[in-house]
Formats: sequence, C-alpha cells, structure tokens
Amino acid sequence: MKTIGIIGGMSWESTALYYRLINEGVRERLGGLHSASILLDSCDFAGMEKLQTAGDWESIGQILSDTASKLQDSGAEGILIATNTMHEVADVVERAIRVPFLHIADAVGEALTSDGLDTVGLLGTRFTMERPFYTGRLMERFGINTLIPESDGRDQVHKVIYQELCRGVIEDSSRSVYLQIMDKLVEDGAQAIVLGCTEIGLLVGEEDTDIPLYDTARFHAEAAVRWMLGNGSAMAKGGGRPLDTGTR
Repeated sequence: MKTIGIIGGMSWESTALYYRLINEGVRERLGGLHSASILLDSCDFAGMEKLQTAGDWESIGQILSDTASKLQDSGAEGILIATNTMHEVADVVERAIRVPFLHIADAVGEALTSDGLDTVGLLGTRFTMERPFYTGRLMERFGINTLIPESDGRDQVHKVIYQELCRGVIEDSSRSVYLQIMDKLVEDGAQAIVLGCTEIGLLVGEEDTDIPLYDTARFHAEAAVRWMLGNGSAMAKGGGRPLDTGTR
C-alpha cells in the first residue's frame, strides 16, 4: 500500500469525510483490520479564506506547495488537496513535488466520461464556478461542457458553503435552494450535477433528488484508494456514484 499525503482543513468538515472514505475503501478491499496509510496536514482555513477573498492566490500557492513538500519529505508517495477550490493552485503545488498529484477534476472527469456524459451542471464556491481552472480542465481533458447557475444562484451557493457547510451547519432551507438551482441547470441541458465543493455532499445526497449527482469528494477519495492499492483507474460506471466503499 502506498502512503497518501492529504492537504486538508479547507474545511475540516470535508477532510473528516475524506479520512473516513479512504479508510473504508481500504478496509473494503483488503478486509479485516486493514486501514489506510495516510499523512494529513490540516491547514487553518480562516487564514486561507482571507487570502481567497483578497485574491492572493500566489500566497495560497506558496503555502500549499510548502505543505505538499513537507508531506512528501515525511514519506507521502502521492499528494491530494481535499478541496475543489484550492485546485486553483494545483499546477503550482504539482511543480513543487516529485511524487504524483491526484487532481480532483480528473477523478470526476473520468467518472463522467465513463458514464457517457458531456454536459453537466456545476455547484461550488464562486471561485470554482467562475474561474477556468476547473471548468477548463473538464473541457480540455475530457470534452465536458459545464453549466453554472446565474449570478444570483452562484451567490446563494457560495454563501451556503462558507456561512453554513464549512461550519458544520446543515439547513433544510438551504437544501431546498440547492435543489431548485439544480433543477434549473437540468432544464438548461445538464445531464447530471457535479457537487464541486467537497462539503456539498453533506447537504444534498442521492436520496434528495432523481438527478444524477457526482460528489467530487467521494470520487476523489475513491481515486486515492485505487492509487494507493495499485488497482488502476478509480472510476466506475453507474449514475454518478463511485464504487461501493461501504458508505451508503
């Protein structure tokens, strides 16, 4: 088993989910008392959020590159960032390390193409929805067209993430807002919805809608398990769901 280095804490709510999913995935495959070989560095999100708001992505890139290098030097054989938004600086982090970097958009892109989809709706932070680092990668590498909500919808999605989900707050009213936004994206032509923030799966799940959902945190964690155990591609066909890790 390879050791995965996780850059987490952004927010720790979803990092805890990653830790559980990766360990459950390893146990599912190896059985018994097996658990995952993980090195975790959990960042203080308060400072990171201020840098995001200020648009200081250069400083964020330096901090995460230093974190990735520290994990590598501590024995991590591969690195992942347990958040979608911080993949804005993924190229910077990848250049700073010698070990493989597991990109979250590649994990979901493989799943989408495996399921034959070419147009999806994307929910995430305003940064993820509006900046090209995510939607551009899905198009360039996988030929996937991405639809995003109108401006007011983007504001609502972003606000719920930072003011509620990252704080561990789950509100039924916010779930209803998200479902309405998702329905509109499907009306506009989306074949499925990508939950492009690793906390959104805490609010909206497959039990809430008939729309196929691609929870990026779960696919990213599944990709990590496959890579750690040397099992090839981390993706499986089947309506926007990762391979069974015993979590449903």
